[in-house]
Amino acid sequence: MLRVLILYISISSLFAQNLITDYEKSGYKKTPRYAETIEYCKKLANASPFIRYTTFGISPQGRDLPLLIVDKNARYTPTEVRKTDNVVFMIQAGIHSGEIDGKDAGFILLRDIIRNKNFLKLIDHVTILFIPIFNVDGHERFSAYSRANQNGPEEMGWRVTAQNYNLNRDYLKADASEMQAWLKLYNDWLPEFFADCHVTDGADYQYTITYKIDQHGLLDPELIQWVNDAYLPPLKKSMAEENFPLMEYVWFKESHKIESGMLTWAAPPRFSDGYTAIQNRPGLLIETHMFKDYKSRVDATYAILKHTLEILNQQYQILRSKISRADKQTAQPGFRVKPLTLTYKMTDRASYIDFLGYEYSIIKSDITGGDWFRYYTNQPRTFRVPFFNTMEPVIKVQLPDAYIVPAGWSEVIKRIKVHGIKYLTLKDEKELLISTYKFSKPKWNTSPYEGHQTVEFELTPIEIRRTFFPGSIVIDMNQRAAKVIANILEPQAPDSYVYWGFFNTIFERKEYVESYVMEERARMMLAGDEELKREFEIKMKNDKSFAEDPAAILMWFYEKSPYWDEYKDVYPIGRIFKQSD
Repeated sequence: MLRVLILYISISSLFAQNLITDYEKSGYKKTPRYAETIEYCKKLANASPFIRYTTFGISPQGRDLPLLIVDKNARYTPTEVRKTDNVVFMIQAGIHSGEIDGKDAGFILLRDIIRNKNFLKLIDHVTILFIPIFNVDGHERFSAYSRANQNGPEEMGWRVTAQNYNLNRDYLKADASEMQAWLKLYNDWLPEFFADCHVTDGADYQYTITYKIDQHGLLDPELIQWVNDAYLPPLKKSMAEENFPLMEYVWFKESHKIESGMLTWAAPPRFSDGYTAIQNRPGLLIETHMFKDYKSRVDATYAILKHTLEILNQQYQILRSKISRADKQTAQPGFRVKPLTLTYKMTDRASYIDFLGYEYSIIKSDITGGDWFRYYTNQPRTFRVPFFNTMEPVIKVQLPDAYIVPAGWSEVIKRIKVHGIKYLTLKDEKELLISTYKFSKPKWNTSPYEGHQTVEFELTPIEIRRTFFPGSIVIDMNQRAAKVIANILEPQAPDSYVYWGFFNTIFERKEYVESYVMEERARMMLAGDEELKREFEIKMKNDKSFAEDPAAILMWFYEKSPYWDEYKDVYPIGRIFKQSD
């Protein structure tokens, strides 16, 4: 360690003059392009034995996904780091590449850590994973016109990928190859803390930076308590001392109207902070404010990352212990004694907070006739507003002991594997009694959302016998990723694969019958089944629209016949309980 430290001091002084960032050289107005970003990553790695440059995937346009690993003991693999008591802090920038503050802030922070001995203590008990650009293809759609609301840098990247995916809607469904690479990286390392750097849209106000971190129930209760007691109070204090007062991510009850009050929500796992929460790990969403100048936003991002490192170095043993306990508890059968909450809703309960805004007026536009909000940044005002920050459960589900996914649903199996979920593969054909769901009243979104036709539905729990063929997978719920599994496979979860349309084909009728054939068969069915005849007569009497629709009548008989597809509208995923065979 002494030899490494001597080497560090000599190399750091040699390279210090070469570590001025392109952002700093530009007078804090520009962010570097992809090639210059990679060049600076390599400069940092060459300047210090504590930094390694590597990549974790390739984009659709063929660009490497860059990663810097920072470790004071020069340990650069998950296996090596997990032999220590370090926590791992993953910092991600450029998931929306127009919102690029985190890249330049992260570079300066890492530079300061390796060349300033007073900063070196920030990695005493923390290993850093820094992704300077996640959306590398979007980053190179470089323009001064990427973000109409945003005040700098002079040019920046684009929000979405080359395939038009918004990566911050993709964490659970994992369509993008970039996200699939990220999920492998994340599940290899399982960082104890995560920060995702963004720039927000919305109203104008005094805050340079806002944040969001789960405090509502997706995250393990003890970890929520840690966030509330050990993380946020010292963070807010330190940020205020640097003249960066912190406010939760701003979303008003009535768009742009500050007095209407602020809202909060439990982020579903399509978002980074929702995904890390169901992985039993806190995820910090950083949102600097679009109208603040670029230097102020980078400085604020730098400050929140630096102070988070300070807290993690103090709390590393406690945080590791709480995450380890949460993982073990999630993997135990006792975790499934109580139903798991899948969705939350905001309540009407509110507390009152002081909000640092600006005076504003609402003017009728002479162009559109609509409301034009005009903010007066030379007139700061503290508003006393209600903050609706209490959530309550809406949909809960009793989790099974295991799920079984039929071999035919290979794309679903592929995505499950990407999430690092453990499973066994059937080698022989097996008939099982399973619990599952029968869907009704499906309704699809008329427009695509992130490349999918999402669907809403009603459902009824059912039990059926079903044959599963070799290649089907059985997912034991006694594993730390149980909440991830449930959010993928429980249809009512906000980002379930049913919602995203992975199972849309089960709603389609694939066999048909001619009307003249069904006319004859309907008569045979009525003649041979008195109970069916009574049911038909009641329906004809009570349902006028049905009684006046010949096609609907024949379809009713077809659905009652043995020729009807027994698997239509039936969820193919099996829920297995111990009492099942």
